[in-house]
Amino acid sequence: MQKILVSACLLGEKVRYDGGDCRQGGLLKQWQREGRIIMLCPEVAGGLPIPRPAAEIIDGDADAVLRGENRVQTENGSDVTDAFVEGAEKALALCIRHGIKVAILKEGSPSCGVNRVNDGSFNKQKVDGMGVTTSLLQRHGIAVFSEQQLPLAIRKLNGLESASSMIVAKAKK
Repeated sequence: MQKILVSACLLGEKVRYDGGDCRQGGLLKQWQREGRIIMLCPEVAGGLPIPRPAAEIIDGDADAVLRGENRVQTENGSDVTDAFVEGAEKALALCIRHGIKVAILKEGSPSCGVNRVNDGSFNKQKVDGMGVTTSLLQRHGIAVFSEQQLPLAIRKLNGLESASSMIVAKAKK
């Protein structure tokens, strides 16, 4: 059974910047009951408190953050880049430790956004892009989906589990 990395806020943990959560029920709860889920909030793992000031990636470019050419900052200008990178590295370490190949992360987050993030202007303007953790995980071959893409995540998991079953069956022959 494949393990899945999931944003803690999606499982009802009150870890968002504002002290809230983004609880999703259904399939994520089922996977949690099955013991498939490894839960993490990269921002908290990186040392940021709850609650904390909202942060955005300048120009929405997480790859540039990971290259050391861009930063993540709060609206008052505090640089929180190191915490975001540290949280992303901890997420990657968890994936490696547990053999995780699929992650479901919170869309729009500067850590976990999969398709869209704020542009760094603090005007709630979204741009195409991903969060720092998503970018790092994808660089290492981990398929990352948002909570809005669960059917795609299921297909990916089914494919991984089918491939794993075939390998086990061949090994037994």
